[in-house]
Amino acid sequence: MPVKAYSYLVITTLLWGGNAVVGKMAVGHISPLTLNFARWFVAVIVITAISVPQIRKDWPALKRSWPLLLALGAIGYTGFNAFLYSALQYTSAVNGAIEQGGIPVLIFIINFVFFRIKVTPVQIAGFMISFLGVALTASHGDLASLLTLTLNYGDALMMLAVLAYSIYTVGLRWRPQIHWKSMMAASALGGAIAGLPMVFWEISTSSFIFPDNVGWAAIAFTGLLPSLVSQILYIKGVETIGANRAGLFVNLVPVFGTLLSLLVLRESLQMFHVIALVLVLGGIAIAERGKPQTA
Repeated sequence: MPVKAYSYLVITTLLWGGNAVVGKMAVGHISPLTLNFARWFVAVIVITAISVPQIRKDWPALKRSWPLLLALGAIGYTGFNAFLYSALQYTSAVNGAIEQGGIPVLIFIINFVFFRIKVTPVQIAGFMISFLGVALTASHGDLASLLTLTLNYGDALMMLAVLAYSIYTVGLRWRPQIHWKSMMAASALGGAIAGLPMVFWEISTSSFIFPDNVGWAAIAFTGLLPSLVSQILYIKGVETIGANRAGLFVNLVPVFGTLLSLLVLRESLQMFHVIALVLVLGGIAIAERGKPQTA
């Protein structure tokens, strides 16, 4: 059992659950797209400062792969978080956390459709159970609303965030064989570059909010922990056990996000939240037990 990889992914999802909570706490204290840009700007400075020798060593590979690495950062880092922080303006942190459980389902679909990666019937059952939990949360306990497409605007934005991170995770299959420091520096740079025009858009639409003390604290937390520590551990987890299995651990984000939302934000827990958590956790357990056996 790859215990180290599992530990990496559990810590990753704990910090990602905290990311949703801090994003909700930052509402009104800093505009969402500004928070997104600022966190990746901090991440670029920190990771580059500690990685100059390694970046020099990997420079030939970085030059060959810079379009891919910048794109991964733009999609997985800025795309995901821009949608997440914007979604939290309209929906609860509990909903935002639980809906991230849709990431493994989309990873499975993309991998199967485009790369024919082998899955078992048991895994499919686990994925579908998890997806049902996500759908229950997105519909606020009313699955029939999905048929009429009457979703909360924030929950719809969360679906786009889920899509962005799923594409990023699958895209890691093409990452060059470089050190994680170089990988993080290049991807974080892509995230920062993609996030800058979004700040100008906020300014042009008069939705820009200059950060106050809470906003600066949110930048510090998200820029160091979810941006750096979590991404590094996630990359290592994917390298060890593969994107399909690593993606399943994202279903722990609803657990940590919900618990932190209840403890920190005092948000209300409804019965459909409880049922959804049971479904997403049951799905991850079933899918992990049903993974294809290797010789």
